[in-house]
Amino acid sequence: MIRLHIFLLQVAVITLSMLQICDGKVMMEYIGATGTPITSDPVPIEDGIDFHFILGFAIDADPSGKTQNGIGTFSPYWVDTLTPASVAAIKAKHSNVKALASLSGWSLGQKLPMHPFTPLLYPISNYGSVIDYVNHQFYTDKVGTPKGYLEAFRLRAEQFDRNKLLPSYEVNGRGIQGDAFFEALDLLKENGFEVNGEMIFSADASSTNNYYYERKSQAFLLNSTSV
Repeated sequence: MIRLHIFLLQVAVITLSMLQICDGKVMMEYIGATGTPITSDPVPIEDGIDFHFILGFAIDADPSGKTQNGIGTFSPYWVDTLTPASVAAIKAKHSNVKALASLSGWSLGQKLPMHPFTPLLYPISNYGSVIDYVNHQFYTDKVGTPKGYLEAFRLRAEQFDRNKLLPSYEVNGRGIQGDAFFEALDLLKENGFEVNGEMIFSADASSTNNYYYERKSQAFLLNSTSV
């Protein structure tokens, strides 16, 4: 069966078929988009988590960076340390690991590669029955407090299926930062939202802090009883 993976700059919508779920706990992490030489091997991966590495990005441009005007021929933009062999190795080491390629979602200087769908709500309104997760990049909403994060999540939960919507976090980046993110996750649970998955951008940044957020996020998910 065909697996369709669609990612947008603002909203990432993921369709996965024949997916092996680890007790419903899902962790997704972008990797390789910043130019930092990195592999997935040092990233901590818990056995009870369905862990997805998102290679960033497959862009609508040729290897030189020249855009191809939306013809649908994509080139890898992630760092060359993320080889097919390295992906195969991490999957062999951890049976709960999957690797995805993120389509588009990146700009080259003033050039903006094709986005697969506009407007952004089109996929969920037309293909919601075959979409498993919606990864809205909440750090682009510019909320810096747990309460603000809760309100942003409420808004997006009205636009998308609340049970498929994943909280997201950007390490050393935009939006809510530090342990305030985990306070926000607690608030979500206190207000009736199930938190059975997360998305982090990115492993590249986390490599400088011993993957603190990956460790704490997986511990949070494994301690959650909402499934």
